[in-house]
Amino acid sequence: MQFNDLGKQYQEYKEEIDVAIHKVLNSHRYIMGEEVHELEERLASYVGVNHCISSSSGTDSLLMSLMALGVGPGDEVITVSFTWIATAEVIKILGAKPVFVDIDPATYLMDIEQVEAAINSNTRAIIPVDIFGHMVDYDKLHIISSKHNVPIIQDAAQSFGAKQNGKMSCSQGHINCTSFFPAKPLGCYGDGGAIFTDDDSLAKDLRAIRTHGGERRHHHTHVGINGRLDTIQAAVLLVKLRYFDEELIKRQEIANKYTEAFKSSFATPVTLEKNTHSYAVYTIRVENRGSIQSALKEQGIPTAIYYPKCLHMQPVFSDLGYKLGHFPNSEKASNEVLSLPVHPWLTSDE
Repeated sequence: MQFNDLGKQYQEYKEEIDVAIHKVLNSHRYIMGEEVHELEERLASYVGVNHCISSSSGTDSLLMSLMALGVGPGDEVITVSFTWIATAEVIKILGAKPVFVDIDPATYLMDIEQVEAAINSNTRAIIPVDIFGHMVDYDKLHIISSKHNVPIIQDAAQSFGAKQNGKMSCSQGHINCTSFFPAKPLGCYGDGGAIFTDDDSLAKDLRAIRTHGGERRHHHTHVGINGRLDTIQAAVLLVKLRYFDEELIKRQEIANKYTEAFKSSFATPVTLEKNTHSYAVYTIRVENRGSIQSALKEQGIPTAIYYPKCLHMQPVFSDLGYKLGHFPNSEKASNEVLSLPVHPWLTSDE
């Protein structure tokens, strides 16, 4: 059994994917080819925003978003400790300071009640993380954001395809970022990502930053990076996007079966009433995680742990002064969460 069976997915769409890849190979437009622009148009339409700027990864999407906001030394950015390191490392790369808040113990999402107390005159952005596939309460977060004039960067690396109040993920923040890492619900065959915004000025800046700081060759208006999405990856995503909603339905069906089977034994995923869930990851919570994981492994059932060590306990962030006990909900979750296979090709027997 596979935790995420990309091989089965490829075989399902093989003919279309092969044709799309060979079209790129024959066109020789490996960088910023027509597929990239087509993908951006389709993704913007899917999400319901004015602009989609494809990127080389979800991490670079976050990095470029902070750059577009002018975040740098002396600035602070509020986020959570219970997430993948990319969310916080991009803050530190720019010389700014990550400021962590704890999570809600039921949803694992940013505890919005703690955000306002963390804001000060140095705060330049808030990055909530839509962990496991469902979204933070953005209505509540926008009240705080508007009050203090601090923009929201939505880290939607795991929630792409989900909805809140009928609006698609990647439309909730001032800037919205996602990842097309192969294991994501919509994944390419390498690294890839995208940024979404309704702000015309930010979109213009982001397009320049993505291409070494210039919208046209040899004319550089910004300090930028090489943050472009490969044309081959765009071609793959265009094929997969056609089937994405069908795959989300299958993920939901599998998650429902799990929840029905496990609800009396384990803590199963909690979804806010206004949300739908992409189930990028199906995560239960158990106190005896090690023994359960070992028993499943003996039967050939793969599992994963997202995330075994909180960011405030990582050596790279030791200079921030956080200690064990600072974020008890995050720390407890890191010791108890266990994720199970949830891909659309999981059979009934499996």
